[in-house]
Amino acid sequence: MPGFASISIANALKIASVNLCADEYLLMLARPDEIASVTRLAQDPLESTLWRKARHYPANRGSLETIVGTRPSWLLTMGGSGKSTALIARRLGIRTLDLPAPTDIATVEANLRSVAAALGDASRAEPLLRQIAHLRATSPAKSTDTMLVSGGGTSVGAWSAVKEWMRLAGLSQRQLPGGKVTLETLLTAPPAILLRSDYRSGQMSAGQGWFDHPIVRHLAKRTEVTDGRVWTCAGPLMVAEIERLKRATQ
Repeated sequence: MPGFASISIANALKIASVNLCADEYLLMLARPDEIASVTRLAQDPLESTLWRKARHYPANRGSLETIVGTRPSWLLTMGGSGKSTALIARRLGIRTLDLPAPTDIATVEANLRSVAAALGDASRAEPLLRQIAHLRATSPAKSTDTMLVSGGGTSVGAWSAVKEWMRLAGLSQRQLPGGKVTLETLLTAPPAILLRSDYRSGQMSAGQGWFDHPIVRHLAKRTEVTDGRVWTCAGPLMVAEIERLKRATQ
């Protein structure tokens, strides 16, 4: 299957995205008349910072059958759409671009270039690429010991893209066994910065209740809150949040 980066698309291009993380690239780079459909998650204020923009377009449930009615010319996926989906899409005259899930920032940059090229205008990726390059060039020489934490103490495991983004803000994610922050660790070896994700923070749950523990509350002066929605995909939405965190923590 040919890649988008080597293909020039006609002006009648219509793309449907069936993955929340792929939605980001489409919504940030495409013109309104080039978007056929986005996932319903992209329209959920609890899941995406782009929800207002996403609500201008038909929503799908992440499956091929829910986008056919929007008559897309391309299907945008991420991390593997499945051979059967790609095969059926081709039979319906719909070509497929499957973006790799980012394991590093270089993959995010490559995805930006691929989607922009698919839209027939490689320059659309340039503003974001320049911002990323600027973050690299101005990243602090010293990084601050940090623990990124969301509900229940969940943190960062082996996924290096998140750690790499944090380093651009001058934050060094501490290695944590099992990718989890424990109350014992916070008590005996607290980080310089506790980077708290506010993902679904308004919902009552055992995970959110973890933040009410006295040990966690004791670190309030060391806590920086971050918009948890942008960390889900560690994609282009990270750029603005990393710029903000860099200003807030340095």
